[in-house]
Amino acid sequence: MNRILKLWKFLTYDIWRITEDEVTRTTFAIYNIIKTAYLCISRFTQDRVANKAAALTYSTLLALVPILAILFAIARGFGFDNVMKSQVLSGFGGPSETTETIFSFVDSYLSQAKSGVFVGIGLIMLLWTVLNLINNMELTFNRIWQVKKGRTMFRKVTDYFSLLLIMPILLVVSGGLSIFMSTMLKNIEGFTLLAPIGKFLVRLIPYVLTWCMFTGLYVFMPNTRVKLKHALIAGIMAGTAYQAFQFLYISSQLWVSRYNAIYGSFAALPLLLLWLQVSWTICLFGAELTYAGQNIRNFSFDKDTRNISRRYYDFIAILIMSLVAKRFAQGEAPYTAEEISQEGQIPIQLTRNMLYHLQETGLLHEVASDAKNAPIVYQPSVDTQQLNVAFVLDRLDTHGSEDFKVDTEETYSGQWRILQQARTAYYNSTRQVLLKDL
Repeated sequence: MNRILKLWKFLTYDIWRITEDEVTRTTFAIYNIIKTAYLCISRFTQDRVANKAAALTYSTLLALVPILAILFAIARGFGFDNVMKSQVLSGFGGPSETTETIFSFVDSYLSQAKSGVFVGIGLIMLLWTVLNLINNMELTFNRIWQVKKGRTMFRKVTDYFSLLLIMPILLVVSGGLSIFMSTMLKNIEGFTLLAPIGKFLVRLIPYVLTWCMFTGLYVFMPNTRVKLKHALIAGIMAGTAYQAFQFLYISSQLWVSRYNAIYGSFAALPLLLLWLQVSWTICLFGAELTYAGQNIRNFSFDKDTRNISRRYYDFIAILIMSLVAKRFAQGEAPYTAEEISQEGQIPIQLTRNMLYHLQETGLLHEVASDAKNAPIVYQPSVDTQQLNVAFVLDRLDTHGSEDFKVDTEETYSGQWRILQQARTAYYNSTRQVLLKDL
């Protein structure tokens, strides 16, 4: 029992306090893998990803037929509707009651569009369901990445419609690639050495396409910069899990006959809902894994950062303001958040939280360069000749609302007065100490 408790304490606390210079590079890399896995699973449960997957399942079910109708309309315009149909069938595990029902709905949509009945409000509703699904996907990914600001309306229109135009092209290209590889395999069957390699490559195609799909989704969908390395790792793991579940889903089609006695013509619906729910769960787990891998440094000393004392909080504020003021007074290049964290050995999450607080109090301001991918740097917002320790502490103490109905004039005037006197005496002892001179 004690070993289990020690292991749990190590996973939840001790491992997050180990810095890179305390262990070997290999050990630190192993610790990072362990921390990434733990953080991913922890956030998966805390963020209620299963509920988000259920919401996306509903949106997908609502938009499934309109999306396929748009894709088939584009494909038919280029003469690739047969290839598109074969790709969709392979995605659903081959012909089944589910695919027959979906294709009948799609044909109804397209036939109504041809007859001129499906115009005006109907067309608007079709596009709305499709765009609403993509928008819900972006909101879900942004919440996982803790991005508060989504795409602008202009970017939504351009990005979403670009995605709808690219999807049928990618499906057709993947179908053509599969046909090409199968043809090549027939030509090399006589070669003893190349035939097994060719068969392996043909079997690998669905996996590679799925990996690319998930990787592209993790890079494109959040409204923030996602590093390809972390997205690729998560894409491979999520894509492999998706392919494994796809195999189980295809195998389960044999059991649909058992549901006929219960659901009748709706026998395919429970399996379709299950497929959508599990697929979205796998996809969002990969998004959590991408976020955890890219932001693992932000969670170092996480428990200590959330439970930091008032005294040490003030110390970190003085330390950061001192570093920034010195750089500014000496005319050197301003600090980035990462440079402050590295020089002061301050956890990056605490550094960013403090920089945000110092900006709110008007002590610092961030400077963004016009250059592409240029980092954000920080400069003092107050003259460094006036920026002393007492000034900073006073700003931190008085920032925020004090507009409450506690009677500080009469009933509790003594408590309020002694606090003011203590603060004044505290500030007077540090009023002559400039931050740039520390």
